[in-house]
Amino acid sequence: MNYRTEHDSMGEIRVPADKYWGAQTQRSFENFKIGTEKIPGEIIKAFSYLKQAAAIANFRLGRMGQKKKDLICAVCEEIREGKLEGNFPLAVWQTGSGTQSNMNVNEVIANRGNEMAGEKLLHPNDSCNMSQSSNDTFPTAMHIAAVCEIEDTLIPSINILIETFKKLEAENKGIIKSGRTHLQDAVPISFAQEISGWRASLERDIELICSCIPALSELALGGTAVGTGLNAPKGFDQEAAKAVSELTGKSFVPAKNKYHALTSKSELTAAHGAIKALAADMMKIANDVRWLASGPRDGLGEITIPANEPGSSIMPGKVNPTQCESMTMVAVQVMANDVAVGMAASQGNFELNVFMPVMIYNFLQSVRLLADGIRSFNDNCCVGIKANKKKMHDNLHNSLMLVTCLNPYIGYENAAKTAKLAFAEDISLKEACVKLGFLTSERFDEVFDPEAMAGEE
Repeated sequence: MNYRTEHDSMGEIRVPADKYWGAQTQRSFENFKIGTEKIPGEIIKAFSYLKQAAAIANFRLGRMGQKKKDLICAVCEEIREGKLEGNFPLAVWQTGSGTQSNMNVNEVIANRGNEMAGEKLLHPNDSCNMSQSSNDTFPTAMHIAAVCEIEDTLIPSINILIETFKKLEAENKGIIKSGRTHLQDAVPISFAQEISGWRASLERDIELICSCIPALSELALGGTAVGTGLNAPKGFDQEAAKAVSELTGKSFVPAKNKYHALTSKSELTAAHGAIKALAADMMKIANDVRWLASGPRDGLGEITIPANEPGSSIMPGKVNPTQCESMTMVAVQVMANDVAVGMAASQGNFELNVFMPVMIYNFLQSVRLLADGIRSFNDNCCVGIKANKKKMHDNLHNSLMLVTCLNPYIGYENAAKTAKLAFAEDISLKEACVKLGFLTSERFDEVFDPEAMAGEE
């Protein structure tokens, strides 16, 4: 491998000749060879928006010339186009402020920009980090990435599954089945009503997640090192937030209190809490689907789901609810991530949080896993859900909890006696009720209507 020599305030260091990063990136690369987890690409993309916006703001405020501004903007666009992949190698397990990743981006922009210009115009600190500090840029990149990934990746995936459930509701209207509580038989419900519960849970999850976006849209940029805005011109935060909004097509504003923005991560913690709520609902929905599809003969068997692959290396013909299993594993990972996010957010020491890389790594992993997992669950499972009408009918009419509809006519205690006798003697509710003398056969038929108990309109 060929090398070139780069330098920083600590001296000279060799850097791979085919990479655009500089001395600070190289030092971090060599000093933190920990794990395989790298700073997420979503953060690098967010930094490209941030650095371009900062250059635009500095230009508008008269601190940077147009040539330097244009060079920085051009490199940032190359980053978003994926032309500079392989130049952002740093581990999540680095300095807790993300300083080295901020400098990684600065160095790549400077070296690539100077290559474009054919002369050394850009300096990583003086140009690419002008009016900034790692302490305000990394939290800004976190918020930009969080908003973009929630709005552009996660919400669309949830909406696809919501639309599938709406179609399933319409297709299954009028199909009545046994409800279940505590994994025990309960009073009737329509299959469409059951599906509507899944759909409404996801709609509420979107509401909860989106309610966090206004707070996430506040940017720390302009606070520089400790929130005072040292070395940033007046109005920089406003111009930078405006430029980020123009570049992303989303609404970003300066944080109302930069001291809070640098040290507290309550906004990301709250947003991940809402994301965890989505994971909890997806766990419930996926478990419902696999329980309802259990069997095919010795389980509930009330629905069928697509058979995507063989389920056993030894049992011929076995098919398993693999999409449900995948979805629930994703949910478990997101719930675990929430612990890491909350713990990381608690590590604000005086004027700075120093657990930011691990926090955003887990946050973005949760968004990515849920977005991908929900799409897979939808495309490979939910769109193919079919009701087993016969099994639903048989289970419904075999349920002892249908006795509940007799409460107004014979009372709770007599209804309980009826159910217990029917269970003990393995006879029908009608036979038990008549045997106990609570109702005549004719009167029982008049008041006993399982399909009407669901109350489906």
